[in-house]
This record gives sequence, structure tokens and C-alpha cells, in this order.
Amino acid sequence: MAVAIRGARGGGSGGVGAGFRSFFSYRIFVSAMFSLLFIATATVLLTTRPSTTHQHSQRFRSGGNAYMHRTFVALNSDPLKTRLDLIYRQANDHITLVKAYAAYARKLKLDISRQLKMFDDLAKNFSDITSKPSYKSSLFETDGNLDEDVLRQFEKEVKDRVKFARLLIAESKENYDNQLKIQKLKDTIFAVRELLGKAKKNGAFASSIAAKSIPKSLHCLAMRLVEERISHPEKYKEDLPKSEFEDPDLYHYAIFSDNVIAVSVVVRSVVKNAEEPWKHVFHVVTDRMNLAAMKVWFKMRPVEGGAHVEVRALEDYKFMNSAYVPVLRQFESAKQRFYLEHKMENATKDGSYMKFRYLEHMSMLNHLRFYLPEMYPKLHKILFLDDDVVVQKDLTGLWKIDLSGKVNGAVETCFGSFHRFSQYLNFSHPLIRERLNPKACAWAYGMNIFDLDAWRRKKCTETYHNWQNLNVDRALWKSGTLPPGLITFYSLTKSLDKSWHVLGLGYNPSISMDVINNAAVIHYNGNMKPWLDIAMNQYKNLWTKYVDNDMEFLQTCNFGV
Repeated sequence: MAVAIRGARGGGSGGVGAGFRSFFSYRIFVSAMFSLLFIATATVLLTTRPSTTHQHSQRFRSGGNAYMHRTFVALNSDPLKTRLDLIYRQANDHITLVKAYAAYARKLKLDISRQLKMFDDLAKNFSDITSKPSYKSSLFETDGNLDEDVLRQFEKEVKDRVKFARLLIAESKENYDNQLKIQKLKDTIFAVRELLGKAKKNGAFASSIAAKSIPKSLHCLAMRLVEERISHPEKYKEDLPKSEFEDPDLYHYAIFSDNVIAVSVVVRSVVKNAEEPWKHVFHVVTDRMNLAAMKVWFKMRPVEGGAHVEVRALEDYKFMNSAYVPVLRQFESAKQRFYLEHKMENATKDGSYMKFRYLEHMSMLNHLRFYLPEMYPKLHKILFLDDDVVVQKDLTGLWKIDLSGKVNGAVETCFGSFHRFSQYLNFSHPLIRERLNPKACAWAYGMNIFDLDAWRRKKCTETYHNWQNLNVDRALWKSGTLPPGLITFYSLTKSLDKSWHVLGLGYNPSISMDVINNAAVIHYNGNMKPWLDIAMNQYKNLWTKYVDNDMEFLQTCNFGV
């Protein structure tokens, strides 16, 4: 039993030893095989490397792509080659970009442009750098280490061309980038519009100043006339009113102005073209400041043909007071606010008060047209004329027109969507919106034949007062006399033939001369009045031919006509 056991143990021990020996033999075999494989691989790599390097050199010489392969293999042998590779790639990228812009320039048919030639020259210069013998032998065809000085010079030349390429591309980019071109064009249009808007505002402001200021010659004329009145009072005694001033069978005209020369041209042009001038009566109303000058003028230069002229001051009409006239009441209210906001002495110093007074008088002369029946109670019809018109034909035919029971005979000015009621009145206000038609056609002041009997029957002055009271805060219309006139005579205006009254000679340079010559009345509405230096030359002679050049004071005052 004991032997058996020992034998068993001995046999077991021998089996285990044999297993270990076979295991270690296997590991040694595997290790030896890997070692042999590594040695063989290393031997192959070492024996094939020179030929591979030679092949890459041959590829570089045959083209740029081969050079890229060679540089990757040679990186470990020379660190300067990394730098050369980066420079080369930078140059190659810019060559591609420049050629792309050149191709697009050709597509846009810019072959003869300066930029296209510069693109082509720049691409050629990039390519020519590598062809230089010094760079070719020292950098691209050598298998040894690179010359750092040559590489530095090569890098400098490449960077100079890259810098120039970038500047050229930046300068040309907007010519080839459609979005940039569109945006630049939009910016330019916006800037031009801004400049145009400013120029228009400045021009309108300057024109407005020129139109509202009194030229030196007109001021001189008024002063000379007043001086004549003071020097020779016996010549200018007040005359008794003539019966013709109230004779309804004659042709009566109403002219409200403070401009002596303008009024004289209107009267003179009417008389010159009238078939029976002795039947024409002119009612001239001015402010107190210009009353003496106006009277002296018509005393010194009586109207030809026996026509009659009545000159009166605004203040002579006693009904023109704040209790009756809404505009005067509104002026007084505004004046009180003016006094509260400004001390009188300061207002006088800076001229604001004088400006306020001037605007008050001008406004009242303009609004006087709404009181014709009260001013001339015995007349049946009257022709209203602005002081900036010229009459070219006999106007007696206007009194023969049947107004069909309407009050106002006027020439309409609308065409298309222009000069409709909506342009003059605030139709967002319910009072305007509910009572008027925004598409109703506007008409012109300047030459209007009024039926004063129909005016009294329709109570037009009361209508005007009602609307003027409603517009105390200027919510219905801003300013002027045309908007309240459109409302007052709404549905009470008869349209006249356009040849009776041609407008626009004070702002429109393109009116046909045929239309002007065929007109009975031409109107210099606008800022370019014929007595100003800014008047349009093509129309000025139509006005100046009616100026009384024999008047001595016109020559003394150097009145330029």
C-alpha cells in the first residue's frame, strides 16, 4: 500500500515536470519567431529607404504633388523642411485663390480690366519663384540639409507676394461678391437719398426765405412813395368815394396785397387787355403800413383807359374784429401765450415780435377773401385776383358764365390722385371724414369769380366761421386759406375751363408755352415770384412787360426788370 502510494506520487511528479517543459519550449519558440520577423522587417525597411527617397525626389521634380510626398518622408532628417513645406503650401493656396478670381473676371468679360492682368501676373510670379535657379538647387533639388539663408530669402519673397495678393483680393472682392455689391449699392442709394432730402429741405428753406423777404428795390420803392407823400401832402388829399365803386353794372375786381409793384402789374395787365377798360373797377386792400405808398402810386400813375381804383386799408373795415372774426380771435389768444412765454423787451430784441405781427397782418389779408359780401354789400359779382397773376385776355366773359346757383367759379387742379381733398384736410378726424369726400377735386385760388348774392343766400361766411372755430387746435388742417376755402365752398364751386387760369409759373419750369399763351390768366404761384431774383427766366418777361417802366422811382431804386 505504501509502495503504491509512493509510486503514484512519483509518477505524478514526473508528469507535471514534463508539462512545464513543453510550455516553456512553446514560449521560446514564439519569442524567437517574433524576433526573426522584426529583424526581417527592419532589414527590408533599411534596404528600401534610399530608393524610396530617390523616388520621392524624382516625383517632386516632376510636379508639386510629388514634392509633398518627399517632404513628409524627409521631415525627420531636416527641421527646415517643415518650414519650407508650410511656405510652399501657403504660396500654393494663394495661387489657387488668385486664379479663381482671374477666372471669374474672365467670366464677367473683364478681360481688358486692370485687375485681371494683375491677377494673371501675380499667379505667374508665384509660379516663377520656385523656378529660380538659386531656389531650385538649394531648396527643391537637394537631398541634404537646406540652406537657412536661402530659405529665409525665399520666405520673404513668398510673403511679399502673399501680402500683395491679399490686398488685391480685398480690393476686388466687392466687384465679384454679388451680396457685397448689392449691399454697397443699397448703402449708396440710402446715403444719396439722405443727401438729397437734406438738399431739398435746405433749398426749400432758402427759397422760402427769399420768397418771404422784401427785396431791397421794393423796400426802396415803398420808402420813396411815402417820402413823396410827406413832401407834397397837397397833391395827395383824400378823394371822395366814386359812385363807380358801388355800381353793380360794372366789372369789379378784389386785390388784397401789400406789394405795390405787384398790384400795379395786375391792374395794368387787366386794363391793357380789356375791351372797355372804363367799365372796370379795382378794389385794392392793403395794410396800414403800405396804404400811403399804394395811394401815391396810383395818384402818380393813374390807370389808363378810364378804369377806377379804390385803395383802402384792412383797418378801415370795422367788422374785422376779434368778436366777429375767428382768425383774429385765435391770433389774440396766441399773442397772449406769446407774452406769457416771452418778455416783451426780449421778444422785441430778437425780432420775434415783429415776425409775429407780420404774420398776423399777412394772414388777415389772406383771410379777407372770406368777407367779400360784407366788404361790398351792393355788388352782385366780383372777381378775386391774387397779386402774383398776370392777365393776358379780356376777362369780362367770366361775368357772363352761368354758375348754376353756385357761389365760386374756379379752375380745378386735380389730376389722378393729386390735388384731392385728402391732401389738404385731415381725414383721420371724424368731423372731416363724415362730411367730406377725400377724393373730391380741389380747385385753385388766384382767379375766382364769386356770386355774392348766392354767397349771402348760402351763408358761406358763417360756414367758414364754424369750421374755423372747430380748427382752433389745427386738428382739421394745418394752415393756409385753401383748406377752409375747400370746405366753405364744398359742392358750391363750378368748374371753369382750364384756359381761364394756368398755374405753376412760380415753381414749374416745364409748362408748355402754347398753354401759357392760350391762358387768360397766368399765375406765378410758388416761391419764384417774378419780382424776385430767383424767378424763372423763361416766364419773367410775361410779367415784366406790364411793369410801368416810366415810373421814376423804379429807376431810382434800380428795380431789375
